[in-house]
Amino acid sequence: MAYRLIKHRIITCVFKPGDYLNEAYISTVLGLGRTPVHQAIDRLMLDGMVEVVPRKGVIVRPVSFDEVMQIIDTRLHVEPWGVRLTAERAVEKDILAMEDILVRAERATAARDIEQMMLLDREFHMALARATRNDVLAEILRKLHERSLRFWFISLVDAGHHGEVQSEHQAVVQAIRGRDLNAAESAMRSHIESFRKSIARYL
Repeated sequence: MAYRLIKHRIITCVFKPGDYLNEAYISTVLGLGRTPVHQAIDRLMLDGMVEVVPRKGVIVRPVSFDEVMQIIDTRLHVEPWGVRLTAERAVEKDILAMEDILVRAERATAARDIEQMMLLDREFHMALARATRNDVLAEILRKLHERSLRFWFISLVDAGHHGEVQSEHQAVVQAIRGRDLNAAESAMRSHIESFRKSIARYL
């Protein structure tokens, strides 16, 4: 629970890049003991979300243009292949779940609820990953995507881009429903490249 709650505050930029994480304060805010908070921070270090700075302590990892470009480059190699597997292996239940996420995301987009849009984006990409039926790949995709999430609150300030993300997700699902592996891969590449261009404008 401590890991989930702290991570949520990091990816939604409640704990901002460069913020010092005081374990005693976090324990008080979350109503949890120091031990689970300490263990959660250790796990977040492994996820690359926090780091230890000598004489300063544990801080939220600063935003790095080079790092996010490396994450995007990695996603461009891994995620299009993953979505090909999804187009091949997804069952009807998987596809219906994706379409339900898109309906909820459309409502969040109309309301300009950035946090909900971000959470639904994570849910969408995790649904795609699970449908690959490859647990190792799904875990790799989860870590890559979660390291990208806090950049939502930096890049998605343009209302027009909100609708673009929704359209890109719809194109991915349409290709999956049609069992068009090449179209699914192409749609995912376009989606990630769009994210790259958006990030480049604001970092």
